[in-house]
Amino acid sequence: MSARGEGYPRRMKTSQKTDDRDTGANLTSPVMAAFKVFQQELDTKHDKHERLVKLSRDITIESKRTIFLLHRVTSVPDVEEVLTEADLKLDGVRLNIRMIAEELRGEDLHQFHRAFTPGIQEYVEAVSFHHFIRHRTLISLEEINTKLVFVKEPEDTPESQQPMGTPQVLTFQVTPTDYLLGVADLTGELMRMCISSVGNGDMDTPFQVSMFLRQIHDGFSYIGNTGPYEVSKKLHTLRQSLSKVEDACYTLKVRGSEIPKHMLADVFSSRTAMMDQDEGMA
Repeated sequence: MSARGEGYPRRMKTSQKTDDRDTGANLTSPVMAAFKVFQQELDTKHDKHERLVKLSRDITIESKRTIFLLHRVTSVPDVEEVLTEADLKLDGVRLNIRMIAEELRGEDLHQFHRAFTPGIQEYVEAVSFHHFIRHRTLISLEEINTKLVFVKEPEDTPESQQPMGTPQVLTFQVTPTDYLLGVADLTGELMRMCISSVGNGDMDTPFQVSMFLRQIHDGFSYIGNTGPYEVSKKLHTLRQSLSKVEDACYTLKVRGSEIPKHMLADVFSSRTAMMDQDEGMA
């Protein structure tokens, strides 16, 4: 019996065939020149995408640190000091957003949107949390975008790009979808602040948070399934946070006089864990 493959010509190695094609290709042809241009454009786009992803990660990290800092307001006597420190951290986050605006100058924002949207959502969550603690209201999309207008001084701009003495204005606009997703994530932080405030003897914050979350829930309910897919997914998490806060308010109202204040936080934590377990089994 003949050996396997006997009588058939041996196949050339892929690398050898590729070398033969490259050797025989006319590198000066218009087609090759056009594909060289395409290659450069794709490389430039991929490099920009990677830089935006890195900036988004930095924004996410700093925004989370700001949120952790803001949770200290339930346990410190001077709330304004914490808010001032958070302001400084948010200014640092905006510097990274300014770098995103510079990267997107002259580009289509939606072409690179997926690269930086996680960081922007986290920033919206942090700045809205900060605004709620100070004003007990929801920050608007217009207020967020107003703080994302950056002026670049003339000496920082090359003379070939900008006339002498004319400042360059960079703007970054948070999209409505990123704003809604950031606000939806805010509800989880408010729920945690509600539980922490009770443990420190603050009996008013849970009811304020409950009313605020009901208003947000009503607003998201109007959107329903007509909005972006990501928004409808967040609605379930929002309802969970609202349910936990309402349960805490019920316990305060009905059983608050029966339970010592220093034990309320433990009671709420155990009830929250039981609710999470029930939702996981459902």
